[in-house]
Amino acid sequence: MKVKMLDLSREYKTYKKDYLNVIENVFNQGAFILGPIVEEFENDFAEYMNIKHVCGVGNGTDALRIALLACGIKKGDEVITTPFTFVATAETIAQTGAKVIFADIDEETLNIDPDEILKKITPQTKAILPVHLYGNPCDMDRIMEMSEKHNLIVIEDCAQSIGSLYKNKQTGSFGKCGCFSFFPTKNLGCAGDGGAIITNDEEINMKIRMLRAHGAAKKYVHRIEGFNSRLDAIHAAMLNFKLKLINSKNERRREIANIYNKIINNKIVRQKTQNNGQHVYHQFTIITEKRNELRDFLKKQNIDTAIHYSIPLHKQEVFSDYKNEIYPISEKAVNRVLSLPIYPELKDEETIYVAEKINDFFR
Repeated sequence: MKVKMLDLSREYKTYKKDYLNVIENVFNQGAFILGPIVEEFENDFAEYMNIKHVCGVGNGTDALRIALLACGIKKGDEVITTPFTFVATAETIAQTGAKVIFADIDEETLNIDPDEILKKITPQTKAILPVHLYGNPCDMDRIMEMSEKHNLIVIEDCAQSIGSLYKNKQTGSFGKCGCFSFFPTKNLGCAGDGGAIITNDEEINMKIRMLRAHGAAKKYVHRIEGFNSRLDAIHAAMLNFKLKLINSKNERRREIANIYNKIINNKIVRQKTQNNGQHVYHQFTIITEKRNELRDFLKKQNIDTAIHYSIPLHKQEVFSDYKNEIYPISEKAVNRVLSLPIYPELKDEETIYVAEKINDFFR
C-alpha cells in the first residue's frame, strides 16, 4: 500500500464541480483583484472567527509582515517568538527593522514556553508572536497575562491553526492581530498563495488595508509606503466554498488522529495538546529518538512522512548572528519530530496501515 503525505487530487475529485462553478462565477463577474467576492469571503471569515475585521492579503508571510507594521513594530523594538517554526515567522520581524528574540519551546506541546518568554522580556520588548504549531493552540492565558502586565502587543501566527480553539475561542482572536495562510496544503487552502489578517482594532484594520494596497487610503491617494499584497478573487471564491466545510474537515482530522492514538504504541511520544485547547491537526507529529531510522523504515513500506522542522531558526544561515545562542528543547526537537500523513481524505485503512507499521518498527 502506498500512503502519500498529502494527496490534494482526492479533494479536487470530490469537489471538482463546485470548484469549477465558483471559478466560473468569478469570470462572469470579471472582478479578479479584491472586489465583491473577496469582500464576501472577508465578511464570512470574520463571522466564522467571531471577529470585527478581516483583510485578505497575498499570502501568510505578507499577513505577518503587514500585521507587524500595522501594529507599529519598528527598528529598535524587540519581538519575542519561537525558534521552532517556519522561517516566515522570524524573517518578517527582522524585515520591520525590529530585533528577533527567540524563546525556547515546551518539550511536550512544542509551542513557545511562557516561562521562557518571561525570561526574555526587556524594556525594548514591544510584542510577542506565538505560533500555534501544527494546529495546537498555545497557552494563551499566560501569554495574554504577560501582554497586559508588560504592555506588550500579541500577534498570533495561525498559519497552521484555522479552526483551533483555546477555551472555546478561536486562535487568532486573542491578540491585536491573527495571521493566516491559505497555502494549498493548509486546513483551509486555496489554489495558490493567499492569506488574511484578523483584528478587532479599527485603526489597525485601516492601516492593514492601506499597507496591502501600496499605502493607499483610497485609489491613487497614498498616505504611507505599502505593498502589493491583495487576495485574488478566484482564491477567495474557493476559500468561501471551503470555509463552509472547515469544521467537518477538521473533525475528520481529529478522527484520524484518534486512530493513530489508539493504535500506535503508547511508548511513542506525541505532541501534547495544550490544556483547554482543541487541536486541528494540520500535522500529526510523533517524537522519537529513532526518527531517522523510523523514517527510512516507513519509506520502505511506501509511507510518506515529513519533518517540520529540521533546523531551528537560530541555526539557519540567515540568522547567523544567533548561531551561538542555545535553545536546548528546540535543538532536541528538530532531531526527534516526525509528521505522519493526515488530511481529511486519508482513508481509515491507510491510517491503520501507517500506525501498524510504526508499531512493527518498535517491536
